[in-house]
Amino acid sequence: MNPQLKKGLLEFCVLATLKKEDSYGYQIIKDTSNVVEISDSTLYPILKRLEAQGEIESYRVEHNGRLRKYFHLTLAGQASIDSFLADWPAVMGIYTYIRECNND
Repeated sequence: MNPQLKKGLLEFCVLATLKKEDSYGYQIIKDTSNVVEISDSTLYPILKRLEAQGEIESYRVEHNGRLRKYFHLTLAGQASIDSFLADWPAVMGIYTYIRECNND
């Protein structure tokens, strides 16, 4: 997949994963692996950006004697997902146009 296209979709994959349940970095990578490949070095800046934008919140929970950072989807994060889904028909229109032009 084109890296620029992938980059634009990764944030929404992370938000969708957190809609299911609160999660932590490694689990988010595992949960999204069947859809998109994402590395630690890619995920953590995304999480930081989403938190700065108010779309997710973080909290810490002790696990096996260590603190694990969990992330939670906020109402702003849900609104971002809703906006993405509302825009999808326009994206599909562009896809259809490109496909039709390619079949000529």
